[in-house]
Amino acid sequence: MYDDIFEKLAKSDFRSRFKLKEKDKKYLEEKGFEVIKSHARDFIKKRIAPTEIKNDGKQTPTKGHPVFTAQHATATCCRGCISKWHKFPKGIELNEKQQEYLVEIIMEWLKRQVE
Repeated sequence: MYDDIFEKLAKSDFRSRFKLKEKDKKYLEEKGFEVIKSHARDFIKKRIAPTEIKNDGKQTPTKGHPVFTAQHATATCCRGCISKWHKFPKGIELNEKQQEYLVEIIMEWLKRQVE
């Protein structure tokens, strides 16, 4: 599942540079995937899903949480990247199904990083 998007992302020099650091892997192991998934849902809902995002393109740090790293690796970091890579247009609020898709992409990337 999601192999098509991961194949495309792997061809991007920028996207393929992102890897989880050991401290991120340890944090993920300590918290567990369900807690991290709840963090991902919260980040997507608050920082990505709204119609208008005042700092779009700069709202997702590149480090500090495994989900942030995953967002850059999976092009789920801002509405511009989401529009380009996942075809969800800017300027409209993301619905629950779209938000869950983005969370699932993030979680799949994280799982692949720790395997």
